[in-house]
Amino acid sequence: MNYLAHIFLSPEHELVTIGNFMADHVKGNKYKLYSSDLQKGILLHRQIDSFTDAHGLVRRSKRRLDDRYGLYRGIIIDILYDHVLAKNWALYSDIPLERYTQSFYKSLNHHYEVLPEKVQYFSKYLVQEDWLLSYAKIEGIQKVLEGMNRRTGGKSNMNLAVKDLVDHYDGFESDFTLFFEELVDFSNNKILEINRLYD
Repeated sequence: MNYLAHIFLSPEHELVTIGNFMADHVKGNKYKLYSSDLQKGILLHRQIDSFTDAHGLVRRSKRRLDDRYGLYRGIIIDILYDHVLAKNWALYSDIPLERYTQSFYKSLNHHYEVLPEKVQYFSKYLVQEDWLLSYAKIEGIQKVLEGMNRRTGGKSNMNLAVKDLVDHYDGFESDFTLFFEELVDFSNNKILEINRLYD
């Protein structure tokens, strides 16, 4: 899953949410260098990713993509799923997406010093350009995919994936809707397990 989904799937605790957000940039046992609440978020993130990568509906979504994306298909699906979540946000939260994302940006700025260096760098752009809110529109996803393609030196072809999204929109939306219902339940149960490890 991509940034918006990971944030949403965190419990209502700032540092756990921050840990979940930054987890991709904390490798191996280095998570133990952080506070217990940040550790919980990092561990939750890893569990969410493992569940997602192994799920049949996610694999079905990957098969909807053109073969040209190769190993980047998983990253593309993460981004496309964040679009579906943002577009249908009112189905999942009573808090409007704009207010929700602004609240997260404030939290991110407040805890800036605990972020890994790479996260500190890109989080500035995330806030300034309001990435999370932009996910709700096709144009926003196009911009994200173009940026990702540039970071791979153009070899991922991710900038072309919006066409796949448009061509198979109903299929991606159906896959996400069914999958996310299971993922929410999984995440809620997993954070309870993780909390018990720290009791």
